[in-house]
Amino acid sequence: MSLRKIATIGHPILRRPARQVTRDELLSPTFQRLIDDLIETMRDANGAGLAAPQIYEPVSLCAIEVDNNPRYPYKPPIPLTVLVNPEIIPITDETFDNYEGCLSVPNLRGLVPRYTQVRVQALDRQGNPLDFHVRGLSAGTYQHEVDHLLGKVFLDRVRDTTSLTTWADFERFHQRAFIERAKALVERFGS
Repeated sequence: MSLRKIATIGHPILRRPARQVTRDELLSPTFQRLIDDLIETMRDANGAGLAAPQIYEPVSLCAIEVDNNPRYPYKPPIPLTVLVNPEIIPITDETFDNYEGCLSVPNLRGLVPRYTQVRVQALDRQGNPLDFHVRGLSAGTYQHEVDHLLGKVFLDRVRDTTSLTTWADFERFHQRAFIERAKALVERFGS
C-alpha cells in the first residue's frame, strides 16, 4: 500500500467521467493494490470517502468510511465500503441541505441539496453484487463520492453560492446550526 497524491479542483481528471471496471480487471492484483492505496489515502487525509479519480485513476471506484472522523464529528458511522461501478438511485424526492467539503476542493464548504434516501447498486472489491439503501446524512456521503465518478464536484451542485465558506468560517459561523440540523436528520433516519 502507498499514499497517493490527491488531485485538486482545476485538474482535468476530476471532470472526466470514470470508466467502468471489468470483473477481470477488478480481481487483478494491480487493481486490488489500487483499492488498498485508495483506502490508505482516504484514511490518511481524514476523508469520509475518496474516489479513484481523486488519486488520478479514471476508474469507477470509490471507498467510504466514517469512524470518529475529526473532519466530520457529526456524521454517523459508516463501515468501510468499497464500491466498484456504483449507481445511485434516489428513492424519494425529499432532499436536505448538506454542508459539504471535499479533499479535492481544499478549505471550502458549501450547501448541497442531497436526497434523503437512495439505493446503491455496485460491486464490492471481490466482484460480488451490492444492493442496499442508505438514508439520512449518510446518503449525502454516498452521493458525494459517486458524483466524483461522474466528473462532478460538490461545487457543481451548490445552488446558492453565498453558502460557500472557508473551513474556519464554517466552524465559526455555520457549524453549530448545521450540526443541529444534522443531528435531527440522524435521529429521524438513524444514519
